[in-house]
Amino acid sequence: MSKILDKPVAYKSPLYEMTQTTPTCLWNDSATLSELTYSIEHGGVGATCNPVIVLDVLKKEPHLWNDRIRAIAKEMPTATEEEVGWKLVEEISAKRSELLLPIFAKHQGRNGRLSIQTDPHYYRSAEALLQQAKRFNALAPNMIVKIPATQAGIAAIEEATYHGISINATVSFALPQCIAVAEAMEQGFQRRQKEGLDISRMGPVCTIMGGRLDDWLKAVAEKQDIILEPGYLEWAGVAVFKKAYKIFQERGYRVRLLSAAFRNHMQWSELVGGDVVISPPYKWQVRFNGSDVGVASRIENPVDPEIVDELLRKFPDFRRAYNEDGLSLAEFDTYGPTVRTLRQFLEATHELAVRVRDLLLPSPDGSAS
Repeated sequence: MSKILDKPVAYKSPLYEMTQTTPTCLWNDSATLSELTYSIEHGGVGATCNPVIVLDVLKKEPHLWNDRIRAIAKEMPTATEEEVGWKLVEEISAKRSELLLPIFAKHQGRNGRLSIQTDPHYYRSAEALLQQAKRFNALAPNMIVKIPATQAGIAAIEEATYHGISINATVSFALPQCIAVAEAMEQGFQRRQKEGLDISRMGPVCTIMGGRLDDWLKAVAEKQDIILEPGYLEWAGVAVFKKAYKIFQERGYRVRLLSAAFRNHMQWSELVGGDVVISPPYKWQVRFNGSDVGVASRIENPVDPEIVDELLRKFPDFRRAYNEDGLSLAEFDTYGPTVRTLRQFLEATHELAVRVRDLLLPSPDGSAS
């Protein structure tokens, strides 16, 4: 039991308990209405939208959006299918952000934001990322814009921060990327403050896609016939996150870390207690809430040194992720998890365009394209 608003309240779920008893925040990695509503009911204070999520929204809410896609096409008669798809991403993001506005006001901009992803085709252009970030930022007062932690993305993150745009750095797996993101944001903050511009209501985060780092190392192990103790690879992303958190706290970076790409409960449970964000998709929130995993502060608990040592010894790509000097800025774009994730994000934008095409130009025989 705890007291919330001066009334005794029994915790409804582990995630809700976490949000009420620790500094750790819950954001929803979805923009589907029912899923976002569920998350908010369990303490969620943020959400995400991108082409992958929009595809999921269209599968679950076709009655809300199929006619709107056709209407967008009429309003934009010369637009490509990709442009119609991105207009839909914008509209769904703006619409779902409305649910978070009361939270945004209550948290004074630190939470209550809808995270919208920039076009992955722009990952090599700082200027294109910056211009799209400005456009997305204007969609609603509580937007936060995802920019990839690529070489060009780091430059765009500094400029966008300087322009007062709250950024969620994404496509990020490694400690060197996180530090580069944090330093870029600090530069942007300092430039704003030097000119007397406000930063008090900005709420940036830096994502660590821990599960995707785990996935990559598992693929490497399979390809190279690497044997290690069972379960060790489930800790790689968690180990990087914990080390990054310690460094961020020591250096006083004004950006929170965000845990994404869930593959196991440790990517939630081991991070509880930190001034961080966890952002699971709906299915993982349901799993966590239905689990018997206790809510306790574990962010300061180190990963077993034997696990870290074996990962460092057997996987050069873990060394690149775990060591502060493991990757140079020029190597961000060619790091294995980055390449794999960018390719998947690019494929999602193409799938969204195909979905638009199937609505605008349905096949005469009724089959999908």
